[in-house]
Amino acid sequence: MGITYIQGKVCGPKGKQASVKFLVDGMATYSLLPEAVWKRLGLRPTRKMSFALADGTTMERSVSESFIRLPQGEGHTPVILGEAGDQALLGAVTLEILGLVLNPFKRTRQPMHMLLC
Repeated sequence: MGITYIQGKVCGPKGKQASVKFLVDGMATYSLLPEAVWKRLGLRPTRKMSFALADGTTMERSVSESFIRLPQGEGHTPVILGEAGDQALLGAVTLEILGLVLNPFKRTRQPMHMLLC
């Protein structure tokens, strides 16, 4: 299985921006920003949540809100405030907010088939 990255811009509450290379992870629920990025943007934790890793272990991380801009669209999304050494991830919630889905066979992002129900 291949790995897919996408370059994006992330904006903080006071207009500060950072360019981020995201690993697209359709299995991750929320997107994650590395510690250096979210601190530079001035993001603040709004709540703590527990997250499960692929090996079954759980960890608690703070969550905030950010504005993410990708070539395919832009929007506000929840983000995990990562710690030192964490990799930037683009998760399923952010993909859905932007109306995108990851094609697991071609490892590409494509428009989501939207439902109105």
